[in-house]
Amino acid sequence: MPIDALYAALREVHCVDARKAHRTVSPAGRTDAEIARALLLDLGISAERIDERADDVCEHTSRAYVQLCTDDLSHTVLAGVTELLGWLSAQDGVRLALVTGNYEMVARLKLKRAGLARFFPSGLGAFGSDAEDRATLPHIARRRAGTVGKPYPRDRTIVIGDTPRDIACARADGVRCIGVATGPYDVDELDGADAAVRDAGELRRLLQSSCGANPNARWDISAP
Repeated sequence: MPIDALYAALREVHCVDARKAHRTVSPAGRTDAEIARALLLDLGISAERIDERADDVCEHTSRAYVQLCTDDLSHTVLAGVTELLGWLSAQDGVRLALVTGNYEMVARLKLKRAGLARFFPSGLGAFGSDAEDRATLPHIARRRAGTVGKPYPRDRTIVIGDTPRDIACARADGVRCIGVATGPYDVDELDGADAAVRDAGELRRLLQSSCGANPNARWDISAP
């Protein structure tokens, strides 16, 4: 459904039908702005015009998503995720932050209607509305989680994601990464991460065992 909102925004802002683009753009691990740029370039829109109207596309996508999003997205939450987030949020020293390619208003609405908003405080995280380049988002999230002039430490940060692009953005910022094969990629395809697991249950067991090996360990989890 977010892609439908993006299509609506591109039609409104650039007067194009993005469904007619010849290029197929997989949304997995990409920012909304990156997807929009790829579609618009394929349809002959200049890079200059894309840059000039990027904020308008973000605004119109967010408005369209409010209209298109169903009231209840709880059925989209994978098994064990709510319990995992509840356990993590109760751990001393853990700060949860969302790192996602969606525009922030889209991401926040998805969380709210999925019943997960309480785990991700406003003012933290990083979104596709912050930067088109996914690789820059972990640093933005660490900066917001830190203090003025001092981003949250790399060695206390972990990015958790389900695509190779999530792993790449963690590597770009020099932080650890755990791959979770709950999306379009299996465990073998996430082998670039520090560890890869099959689901939320395995992820919790991994984090519990890691903290158990080092009682002073504290995990800062970024969940794309």
